[in-house]
Amino acid sequence: MNAYLQYGLYLVILVALAIPLGRYISRAMGGETVFLSPLLRPLERCFYRALHISPEEDMGWKKYAACALLFNLFGFVVLFLILMLQGVLPWNPQGFGGLSWHLAFNTAVSFVTNTNWQTYSGEVALSNLSQAMGLTVQNFVSAACGIAVLFAVIRGLMRVKSKGIGSFWTDLVRAVVYVMLPLCLVVSIALVGLGVPQSLGGSRTVDLLEPFAVDAGGSRIVGAEIDLEHNTVTLDGAVVADAQIITKQALPLYPQASQVAPKQAGTNGGGILGTNSAHPFENPSPLTNLIEMILLLLIPVALCFSFGFSIKDKRQGIAVFLAMFILLVGFLGVAASQEHAATPQLAQNGAVDVIAGDGMPGGNMEGKETRFGIATSSTWAAFTTAASNGSVNSMHDSYTPLGGMVPMLLMMLGEVVFGGVGCGLYGMIGFILLTVFIAGLMVGRTPEYLGKKIEPREMRMAVLLCLATPIAILVGSGAAALLPSTADALNNAGAHGLSEILYNYASAGGNNGSAFAGMGCDTPFLNTSLGLAMLFVRFVPMVAALVIGGSMAAKKRVAAGAGTLSTCNAMFVFLLILIVLIVGALSFFPALSLGPIAEFTQMAGLG
Repeated sequence: MNAYLQYGLYLVILVALAIPLGRYISRAMGGETVFLSPLLRPLERCFYRALHISPEEDMGWKKYAACALLFNLFGFVVLFLILMLQGVLPWNPQGFGGLSWHLAFNTAVSFVTNTNWQTYSGEVALSNLSQAMGLTVQNFVSAACGIAVLFAVIRGLMRVKSKGIGSFWTDLVRAVVYVMLPLCLVVSIALVGLGVPQSLGGSRTVDLLEPFAVDAGGSRIVGAEIDLEHNTVTLDGAVVADAQIITKQALPLYPQASQVAPKQAGTNGGGILGTNSAHPFENPSPLTNLIEMILLLLIPVALCFSFGFSIKDKRQGIAVFLAMFILLVGFLGVAASQEHAATPQLAQNGAVDVIAGDGMPGGNMEGKETRFGIATSSTWAAFTTAASNGSVNSMHDSYTPLGGMVPMLLMMLGEVVFGGVGCGLYGMIGFILLTVFIAGLMVGRTPEYLGKKIEPREMRMAVLLCLATPIAILVGSGAAALLPSTADALNNAGAHGLSEILYNYASAGGNNGSAFAGMGCDTPFLNTSLGLAMLFVRFVPMVAALVIGGSMAAKKRVAAGAGTLSTCNAMFVFLLILIVLIVGALSFFPALSLGPIAEFTQMAGLG
């Protein structure tokens, strides 16, 4: 019962906060006065003056797309150079050298595309300059870029016989100034107050309370007796040769809270610490865990309501929200049930007590923080992969086969179960157009959405929006699976090894960034192929969405008739969910059958 209450509480808090935030974002992005306007409008004007931006400019879709692509190209080049040259740049108290070309390429692409995939652990690879001036900046602007494009598409849906869909630069500034900055400032201050470090001095070395011993290979010697006075290590009464006693530890102290807030709020993921929010520095308590977990989906959920407010029809926004919410709850239910039930192997011969009881969490606790338990870990896994976030507070590689398939499948759907800030919703608009078109064929009517006819040009772009993710994931993982070097990078063979490959390319192809962590990816091929998948899935759908926005803006509005398909009733929500599952889930069924489903049947003794 306690677990059910936790799941319900998380979902209720999320929706309760998202509704007012959605109204605020709609008004702020529309240039209306909001309660923060007296404070933020002077800052907005400073950006316009400094960058020579005309807030009244009205761009066509081609110029809007060109500005967005050039802005991201500039960000990639700057970040790539910072990562390559960090060894000779200032603010590097750790003395880290520059990254290899392929790792710098992968990382720069990752943060520019709002993916934040990390082949490295930030605390042992990147300087303060790279973290604060490189990655944190992209956490803000990559999220703002997604919001900007979404509102350009919304204007396209609303305008009639217009050539323009707004100004990219104006939208970008407003998304940063009115949405990302105030939210992240409040959250950063709260996190610092709750114990998340915000330091500029680099790591600190401290004495361990309990020294331990390692062998010559660096592995911990379990059960060893340590004599600090004589510097000897004994095991079962025998002295262990070449053993080393570890008495100190380096604590990774970075400007961390200021990166955690935008990485969570902007559905970026990644971060300074390799273990993300499973680390007590990034996520020290259940309260910080609640704040960070709600942030994962707060803006994507709010944007559904912003959509309804912006098009002057709240029912449309609620319909999109319900379709996404029902999918989220369904997938969360599957993951939670699998993790609470654990696997037959854990319960075999009473090896592990998988039944929850007093002081016993039960279920599958492998790879999960005892501070958080199964309910919070499963919720985080579903939230972070429903959004294009990718940060974790548990290790997905240790989930049960079907429990691990849920976050994988959420990414494979194209991040449309709320998805990334902005990009998730304009991706879902592609599925909406596809649903309207299919329903129109069934009743013999020209498909319409929001009073405008859906014609071949919009359908081609909608199909591109829907199929970009499956193409990137299946082509990328298929090519990787053919290479012997990929098998060498796996920690597991068989079905679970294939799941690791699928998960990593689903993460890159879904602009997510999380990993099964059982596969080493720091090779030229894997870094480059994963980076190309991120670029393809970020920018091809972005341009396709802007084409739809520009095309719809030029259309006239037609009056609704008796046969017009309602796009805000329960039937349409059902059809939309069905199309998402058919196009998204069934595209990957053969691959999933060889990976997590095969592993499940093997564990259950069915295969």
